[in-house]
Amino acid sequence: MLKLTPILLAILYALAMYRFSAWRTARELDARSTELADPILKHHCDEMAKALDLPRIRVHVYEIDPVNGLAAPDGRIFITRGFFRKYQNGEVSGEELSSVIAHELGHVALGHSRRRMIDFSGQNALRTALAMILSRIIPGVGVWIANILTTLLAARLSRSDEYEADAYAAALLTKAGIGTGPQKSLFEKLEALTQSRSGAMPAWLMSHPKTPERIRAIEVLEEKWAAVPDRS
Repeated sequence: MLKLTPILLAILYALAMYRFSAWRTARELDARSTELADPILKHHCDEMAKALDLPRIRVHVYEIDPVNGLAAPDGRIFITRGFFRKYQNGEVSGEELSSVIAHELGHVALGHSRRRMIDFSGQNALRTALAMILSRIIPGVGVWIANILTTLLAARLSRSDEYEADAYAAALLTKAGIGTGPQKSLFEKLEALTQSRSGAMPAWLMSHPKTPERIRAIEVLEEKWAAVPDRS
């Protein structure tokens, strides 16, 4: 029974972390966001909603400066004020920002946004359990090894999710008549913005795949779709 104590503690810790993280995330987003009201982006969202057979797609602006988009565990879609500002300044087109919305819709539709919250809690629990166990076996470095292992696991899961959300967005943008061009051009712009910060980092340690790999994955999809005969 004593040997199972770290695992039982980790499970209880994971449950508590999940509840707290979900509550804290919802509270933060409610307090610092407003619904997006832009006619061009609304038009693109309406096109995507029609492609998905939905009445509408609601998007919120999260009042923080970093350039990002996110899908909340409750299914809401957000773009940051920093990202929206890039659009207002003409650095990002409406179609390109719409590709971000499509990507985040993919995370929701594929269950990533809710699972990520669970994964985050579970990874913290796993880190705690491994640290407790490994510290007994190899004192002094057990915590360090536990951190490395859980970080690598989180990065791998995240990269897989990004590829899946990219594929969902590519299909949705194509069906909505927007196309994948804005999706790929935005990747190239984001690469230029983040290259100095993450360019030297090994791809397998990054939470997002390398930009050329993401673009190539979309091109593979385009080639696959182009090879299917048009039966309309």
